[in-house]
Amino acid sequence: MNSEKKTNRKCVVFLLRHGDSRQDGVKRYTGQKDTSLNETGRRQALWWRKELSDIPLDAAFSSDLQRSRETLSIITEGREVPSTSLTGLREISVGLWDGLSIEEVRTRFPGEYERRGTDTAGHRPPEGESFAELRDRIVPVFDSLVRDREGAVLLVGHAGVNRVLLCHLLGMPLGNLFRLGQDYGCLNVLVREKGLFSVKAMNVLPLEHSFRLPF
Repeated sequence: MNSEKKTNRKCVVFLLRHGDSRQDGVKRYTGQKDTSLNETGRRQALWWRKELSDIPLDAAFSSDLQRSRETLSIITEGREVPSTSLTGLREISVGLWDGLSIEEVRTRFPGEYERRGTDTAGHRPPEGESFAELRDRIVPVFDSLVRDREGAVLLVGHAGVNRVLLCHLLGMPLGNLFRLGQDYGCLNVLVREKGLFSVKAMNVLPLEHSFRLPF
């Protein structure tokens, strides 16, 4: 009976990507390089603080990278929400590519950009992780945070982290993860009922319209 009650508990996970952290106009690989939010990113987090202010949160989690921690801190400011930053929720490691532009990667690592394109799940940048390895790291952490939890949880992740989790929950091939939009500051809503998660909203952007719970 107790195990059945645990299975039937409802849990709502507000899964965000951290706010904008770009420091220039160049598209770069950003993995575990520790960058802070820019002004746009802080505005995005402030917007979610307002939109989520009426939702009682039982817990909040982020990776221990600054852009994720800062987003969580802004959203939960002034609220008595137990908050934890975890190394296990860090973005994928892109190794020696971290901070480089696409053109720099193509120049310094000939053929590697193309190989990643043909093996999205399995390719590992030099000294980095593959998305398959990220999945093996992230999914157990996510499960441990929500398995026996009910109520509402805020989780501030990263583009790679969120896409891998969404692929896992939707039963999608990991090689299709870039088909899932995860823009800076976006929100995804995951609901677990009767032991199964469903995705109720995905890539909801801040600063565009008033957010309403989709259930």
